[in-house]
This record gives sequence, C-alpha cells and structure tokens, in this order.
Amino acid sequence: MIAEKLAPGVAPSPDFIPLLVPVVQGNEWRYIKECLDTNWVSSVGPFVDRFENDFAAKVGTQFAVATVNGTAALHLALLVAGVKPDDEVLVSTLTFIAPVNAIRYAGAWPVFIDAEPDYWQMDPSSVVDFLERGCRWHEGVLYNRTTGRRVTAIIPVHILGHPVDLDPIIEIARKYGLKVIEDSTESLGAAYKGRGVGSIGDIACFSFNGNKIITTGGGGMLVTSNEEWAGKAKYLSTQAKDDPIEYIHEEIGYNYRLTNIQAAMGCAQLEQLEGFIAAKERIASCYTEGLQGLPGISLMKEASWASSSWWMYTVLVDEAVFAADSRQLMRSLNSRKIQTRPLWQPIHLSGAHRGRSTTKMPVAEKLYQQALSLPCSVSLGHEEQGRVIEEIRNIAASATPGKVLCN
Repeated sequence: MIAEKLAPGVAPSPDFIPLLVPVVQGNEWRYIKECLDTNWVSSVGPFVDRFENDFAAKVGTQFAVATVNGTAALHLALLVAGVKPDDEVLVSTLTFIAPVNAIRYAGAWPVFIDAEPDYWQMDPSSVVDFLERGCRWHEGVLYNRTTGRRVTAIIPVHILGHPVDLDPIIEIARKYGLKVIEDSTESLGAAYKGRGVGSIGDIACFSFNGNKIITTGGGGMLVTSNEEWAGKAKYLSTQAKDDPIEYIHEEIGYNYRLTNIQAAMGCAQLEQLEGFIAAKERIASCYTEGLQGLPGISLMKEASWASSSWWMYTVLVDEAVFAADSRQLMRSLNSRKIQTRPLWQPIHLSGAHRGRSTTKMPVAEKLYQQALSLPCSVSLGHEEQGRVIEEIRNIAASATPGKVLCN
C-alpha cells in the first residue's frame, strides 16, 4: 500500500519507489488474529492496556493513554494541561496542521514561532524573545502585550525525526508557569541529550498513521508522568462516563478511543522499533554519502545534542545553483517513478489560520520553498536508494558514469 497519493499520471508498478510505506513483518498477523479469535475487536481489550504500558515504558513516562489518532491526543493534552478558551499557545509554524487545529478545537489561539535554520525545528530564541519582550507578567499570569490574552502553553513540534532544542524552552516555560506539550509524532525513538522525546515536557503526543515509524493504521498516544492528567485524558477519551453501569455524564467527553485490533498491531510494531530506527539511520547515511557535495543540495544534519530517528529524509534544493527548484525536481523524479513530497506550507500562511500572525517567518518560508523529502521506507533497498541518488544526480546534469549504489 502506498502511503501517499500518487501524482497524476503515475500508477504503482514493480519499479515504482514510494515515498514511505509501512512494514508489517513481525507479530502483527498473530496478535490481530488473537483479537478476532477472542472477539476483542473494539475499544476495550487486553492489547489496549498492553500497548499503553509498553509504550510508556519505551518512551520513559509513567503513563500512556491510547487514542484514535494523534490529533485527538493533542486535543486531550491541551485540555488536561489547563488550556482554556481564548488562551494562547505557542506552536511551530513549520508543522503538519494538526497541532494548530487542536489548539483551535480547545478554543485557544496559536502564536506561531519560526524555525531555526540548522535543524529546521522550532527556534528557541524566538520563543524566549516573544515571552520576554512580547508579553507582560501580571499577578502570576503571562499576557500577550498585543492581544491581551493569557499565554498558557508551548507546543514544540519535533519534525522529521529530529528533536527541538528543548532546554531553553523548558527553562522559559518554568519561569512563567507555562505547560510544554511535545508533539513527538514524527520523532518516536529520537533523543534529546540522552532523553527520549516525549518524556521531557509536561505531556506529549504521538501518531501512528500509516507513514509513521510505527503504525496502527491510524491511532495516537498521549504520554505523561502526571497521574491526574493521564486519568483525566482517559476519562475524556471515553465520553466522560461517570458510572461503570449507568450512562451518566457530568462533562462533555469525546469518542477518542483506540480499538483493540489497532493496539494489537501497535504492540507488534513497537517490538520492532529499534530495528526500524536502525534502518532509518542506514538510509540517512546512504543519502548523505551519495548526495554529499552535489551543488545546490543541502542535506539534513544531526545536532551534537540529538539522536535523530530520521523519520523523513529531506533535502533543500537551491534553485540558483541546482538544475531545478524543489517542485521541478519532484516532478522530474515522479516521471521516473520515484515519489517525493514537499514540506507543509507554514501554518501562518495557511488559509485556515491566516491572519493569526503579523511576524515574518523567513526561515520556515524558505524551508517550505526548498525542501523535498525523499523515499525512506524502512524496507527501502540499497539498489532502490541508489537509483534515487543516481536520478537526482542525472537531473543535476552531473551524474558520474555507472550506477550509484549504497555501501
């Protein structure tokens, strides 16, 4: 199954190289069959509990709450962290739209933060600058000087497998009593200064969509070491039912539960996480070796304080130097049956959230124009990856003779 929709005119074929597809090679069939054999197929069952416990242990938190998708986990995280309607939440502008939509689901407002140019993550200096200069502290509450709204939380989004530089963000958050909600959707298995992403802030969220490092087909997870928050998240995710027998509800809840079948697949996928990340590291190393020195192509980097999970290997294409811009390269590779994709439009430019920011965000906008993500499925073979590298070099009109293969 191809994780991303094919471009017009391109049909799957034996020599087609997709961007990112799931790998099902462990106990998935056995665990799912157990669900079917025992009739535990819906939103309760032993695999839900097992997946939550195993995932919390893997990430390094005390609790985990499984949800129907990552967006639901983000919504619940905002609610249990105390974000109220008309509050403001700082969030990366260079991200998939889900965390920003979740802020609006909670009735709050996003404050967009630009990316930094080295690792493409939320810029900690911009966070500090906004909170110190753009806000005022009054009677134990932080207010945006311009809007007058209360600022209550920060969502650093660890994109493409690499962690955000969290220490400055955590420090300023503690100074002003803000909650830090890590969106770790794309970076399961990555580490910041030796600590797993998702275990550093107050609460964190993950997604298990089909193109993530591990998948349940859909699904998400909220993790925290705050027992009260975990209990509240579980309560809200199950329609806020107040009695085990009677259908009594004192609060508005949500049907955000994960099914036992999906959790069974998650357990099997989680067992393979280390092997998946090792494959991602190999793929990243091969791209770095094969594309190093190619004029107009800038490669992903890993900070000295980080351990990336290399979820989506992405390059920057400088049109002034390379033979094409990022979209032209995408179309050229597509015509050669190689699927790639650009990054997300920065959310401060999105029609859905336009007008929420008056601040220029040049780094995110440049990354959006120049970035292109290359095929990086865990199952990507040496020969397939060599073909991707060779075609990029051919398009650049600087290919060396012979086929490029990975070591």
